[in-house]
Amino acid sequence: MLTGGQRWGSRGFFYEPTVLVGVDHGMAIMREETFGPAVGIMPVADDAEAVRLMNDSPYGLTASVWTEDMERATRLMAEIDAGTVYANRCDYLDPMLPWVGVKDSGKGCSLSHLGFRHLTRPKSFHLRTRT
Repeated sequence: MLTGGQRWGSRGFFYEPTVLVGVDHGMAIMREETFGPAVGIMPVADDAEAVRLMNDSPYGLTASVWTEDMERATRLMAEIDAGTVYANRCDYLDPMLPWVGVKDSGKGCSLSHLGFRHLTRPKSFHLRTRT
């Protein structure tokens, strides 16, 4: 544990932001969806290994690529099997873009015009005003 990992506060189940190093792909932190302020950092040999390991999970909600090379980021983002992929940021919601998951990370879509369709229901009125 590089930092964090301690319970925060006396109520609820809140933890400090946590960074883990020395992890490997077999660990839950690297293969499961961790809905908390926790991240594992693991070196890889190259982009191909990074993409292979990222895709080796039953989940695919979000992913994030960090680089100064946007052409490289775009290429990697296309190869990552996740519903929402970020470059140089993470977990930022833009109402204009769909928020989707793949594999066991949920079905459907929220946000954007695609997601708002799930929150509305069309209704037709057929009125005959003259007999």
